[in-house]
Amino acid sequence: MDPATPQCSRAGCREEAASSVVWRNPRIHTAERRKVWLACAEHAPYLRDFLASRGFPVVVREGLTDGADVELPEAAA
Repeated sequence: MDPATPQCSRAGCREEAASSVVWRNPRIHTAERRKVWLACAEHAPYLRDFLASRGFPVVVREGLTDGADVELPEAAA
């Protein structure tokens, strides 16, 4: 795979990224902060569920984004 091609963030996966998993850890990040993991079609649900299970606000967007335009839900209590 071309090193310039964005790859999935799931450990061990080298597939091309098709989605952006946008999230933040409310314990350490301000409400404006966004973190982005890239995901292939297979791993986007896994990464979303991994973050959501920790109570992090998370949204999956098709395509690649830096997350600046993504509105995150409130953190789970």
